[in-house]
Amino acid sequence: MNARAKTLDFILDTVSAKHDLDAYLNLLKRDGTLCLLGAPPEPVPLGAFSLIRWRHRLAGSLIGGIAETQEMLDFCADRGITCDIEKINIDYVNEAYERVVRSDVKYRFVIDAASLK
Repeated sequence: MNARAKTLDFILDTVSAKHDLDAYLNLLKRDGTLCLLGAPPEPVPLGAFSLIRWRHRLAGSLIGGIAETQEMLDFCADRGITCDIEKINIDYVNEAYERVVRSDVKYRFVIDAASLK
């Protein structure tokens, strides 16, 4: 994390568990934005200087509908933003769940729609 301090313009935070927002804000450049999509079950502490020292912004968003999803996909496509996934067939879903329980997941699981026949 220290090696990446002050290097990012934007962070899209999808974590729904308690975590250190100050650590993520430290990764942002001046005028950078941390956008929260995940909703931790309890309030998350935040140091005011993490925002005001570098003019960082903290924003939030609900998932949105089809139009918002398309806008997000277009935004990512225009900027070459991609994600790392582990594509699985539907017959692997139980094993994938067990891996989630064991915290043995590096990327988000995506079920291959072609395997749903």
